[in-house]
Amino acid sequence: MTRLFALLLLMLTSLCAGAANSQEPLEPEQAYRFSARLLDDKTIEARWDITPDYYMYRQKIAFAAQPATVRLGAPELPKGKEKDDEFFGRVETYHDQLVVRIPILTGTPPFTLKAESQGCWDGGVCYPPMTQEVKITLAAMSSSAPADAKVGAGETAANDQNDESGQIAKLLQGAGFWVAVFTFFGFGLLLSFTPCVFPMIPILSGIIVNHGHAVTHARAFVLSLAYVLGMAITYAAVGVAAGFSGTLLSAALQNAWVLGSFALVFVVLSFSMFGFYELQLPAALQSKLSDTANHQGGSLPAITLMGALSALIVGPCVAAPLAGALLYIAQTRDALLGGSALFAMGLGMGAPLLLVGVFSRSFLPKAGPWMEAVKKFFGVVLLATALWLVSPVLPTWASMLGWAALLIVPAIYLHAIDPLPPHARGWQRFWKGIGILMLVYGVTLVVGLVGGSRDPLQPLDFLRGSDAAVSPAPTFEKVKSVAELDARLAASTRPVMLDFYADWCVSCKEMEKYTFADPTVAAKMKEFTLLKADVTANNDDDKALLKRFSLFGPPGIIFFRDGKEIANLRVVGYQPAAQFLGVLNQAGR
Repeated sequence: MTRLFALLLLMLTSLCAGAANSQEPLEPEQAYRFSARLLDDKTIEARWDITPDYYMYRQKIAFAAQPATVRLGAPELPKGKEKDDEFFGRVETYHDQLVVRIPILTGTPPFTLKAESQGCWDGGVCYPPMTQEVKITLAAMSSSAPADAKVGAGETAANDQNDESGQIAKLLQGAGFWVAVFTFFGFGLLLSFTPCVFPMIPILSGIIVNHGHAVTHARAFVLSLAYVLGMAITYAAVGVAAGFSGTLLSAALQNAWVLGSFALVFVVLSFSMFGFYELQLPAALQSKLSDTANHQGGSLPAITLMGALSALIVGPCVAAPLAGALLYIAQTRDALLGGSALFAMGLGMGAPLLLVGVFSRSFLPKAGPWMEAVKKFFGVVLLATALWLVSPVLPTWASMLGWAALLIVPAIYLHAIDPLPPHARGWQRFWKGIGILMLVYGVTLVVGLVGGSRDPLQPLDFLRGSDAAVSPAPTFEKVKSVAELDARLAASTRPVMLDFYADWCVSCKEMEKYTFADPTVAAKMKEFTLLKADVTANNDDDKALLKRFSLFGPPGIIFFRDGKEIANLRVVGYQPAAQFLGVLNQAGR
């Protein structure tokens, strides 16, 4: 009992000491955390993160720049909360967060921004006027708070960002050349496990198959490397061009006509795999290429070109690593580092393809009936690739019908509905089992489609009846230009959420289907003015909207309060409902 009493007394003493300490005012650099960044070559965004129970005076805020050749315009200070202050009378104050935009009249970065301010603690303490400094550089444009932002003799802490592309752009900015290159190689490895790379597998495997079963491991590696290098060079070239142009070139490649043309190429290739016709070069050219292959080890330039074409067909996908690299290139014009990073990312994406190419030779059967089975398998995979390419621009019912056909027809060829002989071997039974699974799921898709379902992952959800009804998806108001957006921001009395969307953007549809439709998220979104910028057409107005926010393509979600963007709260790429709800809670404060 004595020990227990002593322990309780010690805990009570610690709690009392902590409570006493919590009543002490914070240091100025802790109470008012300052940062600044360059939005564009004519605008600075300064920000204070203000600790709860502390506030700042509107009339005590001023800005200056050094050297004197840099002149700043009048800062755009938002309206503050009115307060009867015992020291200054009737004043306006800021709490929690203050974001100020400052026009640059003359001069260019780099320069030093000096911010003067004064604030008080609700506990009864007022701080003397203080000056905080930040180094403004072109390389820090649209990135998070600079690491060298100073408050007197102390330094501010960098703020967390929900904008993944901004984080990656900052990573490139602060890292050395080789650190950035190896980092993006790692990003490429991660991307290799996404659907972006899957369509390349049958293409490369088909190249190895067409060279016959006698191809060596070394030869398979050389062929695969040529293909991957072509793909990586294309990513680097497209990325640098996109950075200099200020737009995402893949948007131009992802309209219905272009995707349909590429899908048609895969359909033509797949039908040749099924034996409907033979695709081959004229005899004279075929003989010449055969001689080249025998004497020089193969037509590597042609395979490199095929790798480059494959990269154009299937991407680049708008993922955070790619968007971050493009953002960095656009800001710094460092094409060498940006192009090298994208090249390394392409190599990372292609690394698993090298394994596919080298070891596919080991799994190739010798000439015989099994070779025909392999060709038909690749034919189905090429058809699936074609359907996957055009699925973003197809009606949902057409996409479901296509997947159902791709499951049912091969299942019949796998003898899903035929009886097996009494003494069937293990592999025959295995493939029949696979065929039955494909047949069942394909028929389920057809039943769901007829029943009104439009979700290939839940084709029978219509059977739930009225219980399946959820809260209606939030309704967005479309904005088609920068001027229209500015008008809506000025008129809104609530926080604003701007969603960048395109019909060809798979992640956009995932956000609508899985995140926005979540009942909790949908209820929270009703507290916002919801705007949608549909950039499917990629016309001049669409490009201007994307450029306004340094975005290279959808999905991208921007939040506004009092007509100004809420700093460090962007969402780029897909986010699950639980994570997105946290962002909404921050934006709705």
